[in-house]
Amino acid sequence: MSLVRLNIKGISYSQTQNGAYALILNEVDGDRKLPIVIGAFEAQSIAIALEKEIRPPRPLTHDLFKNFADRFDILVKQVIIHKLVDGVFYSSLICERDKIEEIIDARTSDAIALALRFDAPIFTYKNILDKAGIYLKVNPKKEDEEEQDSVLADDLMADELEEAPQETYKHKTLEELHKLLDEAVANEDYEKAAKIRDEISKR
Repeated sequence: MSLVRLNIKGISYSQTQNGAYALILNEVDGDRKLPIVIGAFEAQSIAIALEKEIRPPRPLTHDLFKNFADRFDILVKQVIIHKLVDGVFYSSLICERDKIEEIIDARTSDAIALALRFDAPIFTYKNILDKAGIYLKVNPKKEDEEEQDSVLADDLMADELEEAPQETYKHKTLEELHKLLDEAVANEDYEKAAKIRDEISKR
């Protein structure tokens, strides 16, 4: 199967769903976009790596991985988004140490956060792009592409919300919200955690 190279177009925040993000990958030699729904923590990590000028006071998890890999001469050569099952993308890190290549399974959001830190190229297979790639609609008013991406993120979230009924936190006490927040973070459900955090902030 032939590989297609992708680059990162940006991260789109859903204007209707708090804490929900879509990572937009762009086909290098084409016009298709590959949108991937990611959590708030991963979105933040990717955004920091894209900005270059932003330096967190302490290393984030992906920065720590990079520092660890550098110390032990491990190089991430490329990232391949190799599988799509029920709307979930699966990725692999192609790593090298002492001229020996290893393939490590990773969540796509983590793999891309690391690809940015290692300046590694991102690929997917043509059949995945054929299945999940989309063309953003051309806006006759020539409004910002960023706005189009936000609409795209909202469309993605709407699809997901149809499948899973939205949980409401308005009737929970602050104590219950803090407990739910701890559980969401422990389960790495950062989208849910962001929604709970927003509800706590409103109080």
